[in-house]
Amino acid sequence: MSAQPSEIGCGELPVIKQRGQREVFCGLTGIVWLHRKIQDAFFLVVGSRTCAHLIQSAAGVMIFAEPRFATAIIDERDLAGLADAHEELDKVVTRLLTRRPEIRQLFLVGSCPSEVIKLDLGRAAERLSKQFAPRVSIVNYSGSGIETTFTQGEDACLAAWVPLLPQASSDAPPNLLVVGSLPDIVEDQFKRLFAQIGISNVEFFPPRVSTALPAVGPATKVLLAQPFLGETARALLERGAQRIDALFPFGVHGTQDWLTRAAAAFGIAAEHVEEVIASAKARAIKALEAPRQRLAGRSIFFFPDSQLELPLARFLRDELGMQLLEVGTPYLHRGLMAHELAALGPQVQLSEGQDVELQLDRCKALRPDMVVCGLGLANPLEAEGITTKWSIELVFSPVHGFEQAADLAALFSRPLVRRLKLVA
Repeated sequence: MSAQPSEIGCGELPVIKQRGQREVFCGLTGIVWLHRKIQDAFFLVVGSRTCAHLIQSAAGVMIFAEPRFATAIIDERDLAGLADAHEELDKVVTRLLTRRPEIRQLFLVGSCPSEVIKLDLGRAAERLSKQFAPRVSIVNYSGSGIETTFTQGEDACLAAWVPLLPQASSDAPPNLLVVGSLPDIVEDQFKRLFAQIGISNVEFFPPRVSTALPAVGPATKVLLAQPFLGETARALLERGAQRIDALFPFGVHGTQDWLTRAAAAFGIAAEHVEEVIASAKARAIKALEAPRQRLAGRSIFFFPDSQLELPLARFLRDELGMQLLEVGTPYLHRGLMAHELAALGPQVQLSEGQDVELQLDRCKALRPDMVVCGLGLANPLEAEGITTKWSIELVFSPVHGFEQAADLAALFSRPLVRRLKLVA
């Protein structure tokens, strides 16, 4: 399949649209960070041995603590209809919840569509919820690689969870709901900043424990911390919440815009926000000086993978002086990305979707100083002398906010430093 001619998209940005072979992880990968975030949740993947190997490999072997994820493996006997799959799943869930009484939230995660695994997980979750309520809440979502990619696993999980959020009363005061998994240390930093700014009624979704689900209603103002949560945002808006449009909190500019627009939604002046964040902003700007010296003038090419590509590209160009050759993203959600698209300007070449062979051809022809891509493409590109950055590391690492701006920059500068040492 050949690439379509560049089209003019939102904000007059040229977009190459492609649909072909793609190189991405499936949505099951989201379990790796979600099970660490939600401390009383368990993720039970219903799928094949291949899916079990993927999760185990991606999450690593935990020696000193039992992990809060597992796979209920579907074998030939189940697929052939020789066993009642629902009955077998009920047995697995009962054993699990008996053995692990600390679990308060169970996610049944489909590794394939229901038509493939011959099991309606939605019906199973509803049946099991009635059986184990109120001690355990049970929700299902799809992590299938046919239906989701990489970070969409978190989006599917949170969107499936939204219907269980309590309904805020009609006279409830305005509250800010920050949506998207963040490391606890980053969450604490943001909570302190919001309090200093004057926004005290702040909650985070997902919460650290499932029994602390935030209430949602017409007075709820939603601020996305991650750019890949389109379905979750839609579900929250259907519950009556209002979304705050802003840049995403990567780097100094993104973090300041994110905080300032949140404050404006509560009637707080930008001048006050500037006073509150002055010291943290100054530290971040100073900390970016060293990585900027290494990265300024270097070219970078993004393969589509995490949906973090646009805000990261904006940060690398505007704050570190890098040259953007192509910024690929799996899906271009123009509503969520409106401010990022405007900030990038019309000169940036965007691509949506992927035909991996064609994109590899474009990348090799441009010979960038660095490529951001998935694990499957990194080694072949490194073998050709092209420095790479694993996109998955950008999701696993604390990279949001002022205090992490230099750490985010270092994730891009370190591969170049390593390359220089190897060729020296």
